Amino acid sequence: MKAGTDLAQIGSLVGDPARANMLAALMGGAALTASELAMEAGVGLPTASSHLSKLTEGGLIAVTRQGRHRYYRLTDSRVASMLESIMGVAAIFGPKRVLPGPRDGAMREARICYDHLAGEYGVAMFDGFVRRGYLATMGEKIELTADGERYFAEFGIELPALRKGRRPLCRTCLDWSVRRTHLAGSLGAAMLERMVALHWVRREAGSRVLRFTPPGRRAFDEMVRKE
Repeated sequence: MKAGTDLAQIGSLVGDPARANMLAALMGGAALTASELAMEAGVGLPTASSHLSKLTEGGLIAVTRQGRHRYYRLTDSRVASMLESIMGVAAIFGPKRVLPGPRDGAMREARICYDHLAGEYGVAMFDGFVRRGYLATMGEKIELTADGERYFAEFGIELPALRKGRRPLCRTCLDWSVRRTHLAGSLGAAMLERMVALHWVRREAGSRVLRFTPPGRRAFDEMVRKE
C-alpha cells in the first residue's frame, strides 16, 4: 500500500468532531485558551489538550505563551480558507439540520471569516468592487485595478504596507453560506478593519456574527452600489 498522503493526514485531523469544533471556534480570528476550546468542543481539559497537541503538530494551529497561559489560533489564512471550503461542502452534501439555531440567519448575513468579511455582505462587497472596476477577475485570480488603487487609498487602506507583507493582497474565498466568492487576502482583512474603525460594523460578543449599524448599512450600500 502506498504511504498516506498529506490530504489523509489533514483529513484525519479535521475529521474528529471535537477538533472540528475547536477549529470552527478559531475561525473567529481570536486566540483562545485550552479551557475555552474545551468548552467549545464539549470535552474535558485533558482531552482538549491532547487534541490541541495533534492540531499543533499537524500545523493547523499555532500556540503563543503569555505568562502562565497558552493561546491557540489558526496558523494562517490558508487554514481558514480550507475550513471555510469544507464548511461549504458540508452545507451542500452533509446532513441537514432540522432546526437551525437562532444565529444562523445572522451568520449568513455577515460574519467574520478569520479576519475578513463573509456572508451576504462579503459577497455583495466583492461583487460591488468588481462592478465598479476596482477589482479585475480572471477565473479564480483577482487583481487590483488602477481605479481600485485610487479608491482603496482614499478609503484609508495603506496599500504599500499591505504589499510588504507575506500574504497575497487579493484572494478569493468561497463563501459556504452564499456559495459564491468573497474577498480575502490582506486587502479583505484591511477592509474589515477599516469598517470597524469607521463604526460601520461591530462584532457580536462570543460569536463570529458581525452587526452593521444603521449608518454603516447606508454607507456600505453606497460603497457597493454601481455608479
